Amino acid sequence: MRRIARRTARRTTGRAARLLTGTALAVLAAAGFAAPAHGAGTRAAGLEVFPATAVPGGRVSVSTTACGNGGAATGDAGAVGAGRFPLAPGAYGGEAAGRFRVPPSAQPGTYEIVAECAAGGRRVTGDLVVVLASDRQPVAPRGSVKTGVGGALGPDPVQTAAGVAALAVAAAGGTWLLHRRARGDGI
Repeated sequence: MRRIARRTARRTTGRAARLLTGTALAVLAAAGFAAPAHGAGTRAAGLEVFPATAVPGGRVSVSTTACGNGGAATGDAGAVGAGRFPLAPGAYGGEAAGRFRVPPSAQPGTYEIVAECAAGGRRVTGDLVVVLASDRQPVAPRGSVKTGVGGALGPDPVQTAAGVAALAVAAAGGTWLLHRRARGDGI
């Protein structure tokens, strides 16, 4: 009877594990098709801008497959003040790619980046968001860590001395009580 119960438990556990795994994979797949997160690349009308959010002075890459295999293009980031830049054919499935630097004087806002294919004159656009501070840049910590313990002398040496004195009195009292108990005087 126990063997049957164990087999049934194993089957149930296996089914539950497969069900949970399948559900988790479905959620991950759905998340992959959701809108890109803030700062990820965006594809708008055939032009991918990465990162989609940049700081003044930062580098931005753009790419498109709109120009076909081996197609080159000319990019224009004049809206943000960066001017024109080339998009050269790449090794990734006919994708033309290029880079430009956001000018240090760029103001926060959303700017349209344009690429025009050399053959055929097809125009594709994408958006670039300029912000003053990046979420990805680390911020140096300032001050001390507020753990509640304090330093060796703490913020107030008088309080530290009072605490040490209280601990010494407690240790002496505990020792005296243990000594009385060992002698048999009672507590």
